[in-house]
Amino acid sequence: MVPLPESSDTPVNGSCHSRVRTAVRLRSLLALCILWCQVCVCSGHARQGCSGLGPESAANVSYSKVYPVLNNGEATGLLILGFGGFSVLLALAFVAIRKHVFHDANNLDTAFDAGGKVSTSLTAVTVASQLLWPGDLLQSATVAIKNGIAGSFWYSTCCVINMILFPVLSVQFKIRAPGAKTFLQVIYARFGQGPHLVFCFFALLMNTVVSICLLTASTAILKALVKDANDEYCIIIMATLFGSYSFVGGLGSTFYVSYFNAAIIFICLVVFTVRVFYSGDAGAIADLYAKVSCLEGPEGNEEGSYLTFWSQGAIIWAVQGFFATASITFCDQASWQSRIAAKPVQGVLGFFAATYIWFAIPSTIGTTLGLGYLAKTVGAGNDSILQLDMADIDSGLVTVFMAQIEMGTVGSYLVLTMLMMAVMSSGSGEVMAVSSIIVYDIYQTHINPFNKKRQSSSRCLLCGDLKQEQVSKLDQDDGLRNSYEAQHAQYCQCVPATECALCFQDLERLVSERGLNKQRVYMCELHGDYRSYLDSLVTFKSWCILWVTILLIPLGLVTLATGVDLNYVMMVGFILTTPSFPPALMTVLWTKTSGIGVTVGGLSGFVGGIVANLIMASTFEGGLGNFLQNTSQDYAVLAGSSTAFGMSLVLTIAVSLCTNKIRTSNDALIEWQKARDIDNPLKPWSDTFKEEFPQLREGEKPTYDELDKVFRTAKLVAYIGGFVSLTLFVVLIPGIMATLHVLSETEFEIWVVALQIWAVVMALVVVVVTPVEEVLTIIRQIRSNMKKGRAGDHTGSLRCVTRDSKPHETIPLNVES
Repeated sequence: MVPLPESSDTPVNGSCHSRVRTAVRLRSLLALCILWCQVCVCSGHARQGCSGLGPESAANVSYSKVYPVLNNGEATGLLILGFGGFSVLLALAFVAIRKHVFHDANNLDTAFDAGGKVSTSLTAVTVASQLLWPGDLLQSATVAIKNGIAGSFWYSTCCVINMILFPVLSVQFKIRAPGAKTFLQVIYARFGQGPHLVFCFFALLMNTVVSICLLTASTAILKALVKDANDEYCIIIMATLFGSYSFVGGLGSTFYVSYFNAAIIFICLVVFTVRVFYSGDAGAIADLYAKVSCLEGPEGNEEGSYLTFWSQGAIIWAVQGFFATASITFCDQASWQSRIAAKPVQGVLGFFAATYIWFAIPSTIGTTLGLGYLAKTVGAGNDSILQLDMADIDSGLVTVFMAQIEMGTVGSYLVLTMLMMAVMSSGSGEVMAVSSIIVYDIYQTHINPFNKKRQSSSRCLLCGDLKQEQVSKLDQDDGLRNSYEAQHAQYCQCVPATECALCFQDLERLVSERGLNKQRVYMCELHGDYRSYLDSLVTFKSWCILWVTILLIPLGLVTLATGVDLNYVMMVGFILTTPSFPPALMTVLWTKTSGIGVTVGGLSGFVGGIVANLIMASTFEGGLGNFLQNTSQDYAVLAGSSTAFGMSLVLTIAVSLCTNKIRTSNDALIEWQKARDIDNPLKPWSDTFKEEFPQLREGEKPTYDELDKVFRTAKLVAYIGGFVSLTLFVVLIPGIMATLHVLSETEFEIWVVALQIWAVVMALVVVVVTPVEEVLTIIRQIRSNMKKGRAGDHTGSLRCVTRDSKPHETIPLNVES
């Protein structure tokens, strides 16, 4: 608006005064005309761009649709032979490298921990890929449309908090339960059968919710891009992709596939960014800002603008995202598997790197494709508006729609590749997670244990005697030193399998009979039965992966039949899993956590969250009769999530304080010794740390203090890295964003460019650093093998043992382990 002239005390004559008044009136009239034109233009743009998002101008809106680019046959060939075949080849490559270079054994533990020595960068891209669901790729743009630039930012910021905290927990997990393959095994070792079954339920429920998210997202994409694709076709295709390479390569195959998944996502992200901001129809950053700034934003946003970080809806969505990712990060076995597969320092660094990698993707996609979509709705004075209806938006099709608008058919193929690879990475992780829970925590623990009388982790599975570490803890306490148990304890003297002559002969015979399809028979009386038992578990594992994959089909079909979409599952589903987060966290961190405490806290939070959600939903128009819509309202979801979390946390602490039996420091040592005793007698966890403890004899384990000393570097990295990352993501970046209100063009350009630089740097880390580190690791291992002459050679004494006798014969031999 043109300013009025400043007042002056200088006297003027009458004619001058009249001319001045006339000039002032003319300039004021001109200013009002200019202001009116600006208001008309902006309101016209708002009507063209934003009113189409609501029902009031539906008559003037011509809704667009994502158009299919493939028929059923082409899609089947691309997905099954293309993606599936490529993934199987990667799985076979991983198995070959681990077998011939690292000499990993083909056993049950290797199938679920990938050898336990995965590199830092490979851990990072795998964690980022498995936590980067299609929901994040799709819903980040949806949230940006509904809440503006604040939507994807606050969601990403709250989600990474859990990723930052997880390395601290994982270090404690590795120190206190280095032999555990699932977090549920720690619950069983500490609290027994009842709490363990409760959290098996929560863990499987978590995997079910995540799988439903993956299936609904992938079905929406396939039905949009594949002509005449129905629900049955989509679910069968996705189930096949989930289970194919997991069946071939176990957990390890997911690492290589996750690398290609992350690399493809970042390549597509860079391409979309260039198209939208630098060569697309939406124009440069300034042009996009001009169009979006004219739109009328959500009511909860400051000044009703899409270009502000002050957004009520975005904050609510972010809190919901925090609760959802908390339960995913800490209670999804898929997250634990990736962490268990790496050594301490590598695992910590990998999770921190995954945090920075993950943050770049949803925040950039939301800003690029979400705001790009809003700019498209402004139009150019046309009567019709290029936009999707709300059903398609809630299904997460904005990302696909923008890819088609900007790049046509090529964009469709790019986004299909990106999303299908993301689905495969996350889905295979869930298949392996469910399979490991069924094998380790249900079948091996409750249905068919090796020996029910020796199920206690403090007793040797082979002989049933008390483990030596447990006896030493009993002897340390003056009050127990003269007790009957301490005086009469029979502790295990079993010979390690790597020093057993009969085991060597058994393994040598198996190598010579390989390919003859003979039934495995073991002659060693001490270790043979347990080897046969593990062989049966390997077979059961394969069947388990197959049946879990098949069960995804009815799960997906039933879910789709209920009419729920991706938006509903992501908002409401995690109310059910949030109460498992506080008990799982305190099981690993707090000595005084009790079995009664975690059971009461978890179940009470579960019931309380559902009740709170239903009560709040009943207050909206239509009540529970409009069930799907009202139970997914922002405040209903927030009430359910916060109630579930709060009740679970408070009751777990309160009940544990009243029911725990920890009275002395020795009680605490014995409590954590239960977790340290989780082990495989044929492949003890101490073998993983031979490089750190070369002085230990075969079968001997490092003490808690020795292990804590070795992990000191990892703990320092976790604490310092966690502090720096939390300061960055919780204080620094949000603090800066909170000082900004409605962004100016310069502020918006700085933010967009900063995100783009972040995304490009992370793309270089993923695409370049990861394969370089993996290749260097393989080369170092090959050189190490060459120096040894033959990898795995061990010169020493073998002892021939029987089940009922002490070692009675020593045979010096060179043995290949």
